[in-house]
Amino acid sequence: MIRQVGLAALGIALAQASFAQTGYPSRTISMVVGFAPGGGTDTVARIVAPKLAASIGAAVVVENKAGAGGNVATDHVAKAASDGYTILLGNVGSLAVAPFLVAKLPYDPLRDLAPITMAVVFANVLVVDPALPIKDLADFVKVAKEKPGAISYGSSGIGGAGHLAGELLKQMAGIDIVHVPYKGGGPAMQGMLGGQVQAIFATPVSAGGQIKAGKIRAIATTGTSRSIHLPDVPTVAESGYPGYEALNWYAYLAPAATPRPIIERLNTELVRALKAPDVREQLDRQGVEPQPGTPEELRKYMERELATWGRVVKEAKIEVN
Repeated sequence: MIRQVGLAALGIALAQASFAQTGYPSRTISMVVGFAPGGGTDTVARIVAPKLAASIGAAVVVENKAGAGGNVATDHVAKAASDGYTILLGNVGSLAVAPFLVAKLPYDPLRDLAPITMAVVFANVLVVDPALPIKDLADFVKVAKEKPGAISYGSSGIGGAGHLAGELLKQMAGIDIVHVPYKGGGPAMQGMLGGQVQAIFATPVSAGGQIKAGKIRAIATTGTSRSIHLPDVPTVAESGYPGYEALNWYAYLAPAATPRPIIERLNTELVRALKAPDVREQLDRQGVEPQPGTPEELRKYMERELATWGRVVKEAKIEVN
């Protein structure tokens, strides 16, 4: 009996491996992004997609489903067919914050999605209109205290990393700044360049070029150490608020019932793509750090982030209007 069970298990494993190698993929894979074109998530997706397509042997298209800080796209993928042809490049907002902001969130990140791999991790950068009398974070806080509500800051949406970064600073610095959500980092940046908002906790992806062009001024980053891409810009923590940290991250996930062999195939090919020298070089130029890993590592990271941001949302009393 033991021998028969062992042979049966071996047969199932071989069948699954064969299915993953020969039955998948046979058509186009949709890489869903929860924000409009031009933002950080979209840019990373468009860097990785061609490399994944070449490696996995099927076309990969980036599909933008903007709305609700990434929640629309996340829900779309959670309810998609579990066949490996619809995958999500999600972010901290929809995967670790939304459950604490939305009373009737139509998905559960851990229950309804299958982790594939972490994609990238990075700090945001607080940028301001260079026409303002703000040279550093001390100036920013001073102006905010002198004129409560006068400074508005844009973000990629309610519950996103940029929003939370601002709310955490509000709490720690005791200031009143107004949050203005957009449907992605690209639209938020356009809003700032158009004078609709005075500041953004932006991704390096969407802010780098504008900083270099002098159209916006970087005054602080949100990580625990200075960015190698902005070495002259201090962190919020070293600017007078020790303990401040607000990281952003993007990760790949699939519908929860996706067969394990497909998850493993996607993991193998996405990790290979993220480690490719040309992809790493492109991501490095965008100011983001690839950190591919196993599905299990991503699940544990998500569990920790859910616990962390759950506390922050409660303490900051962030609400969805």
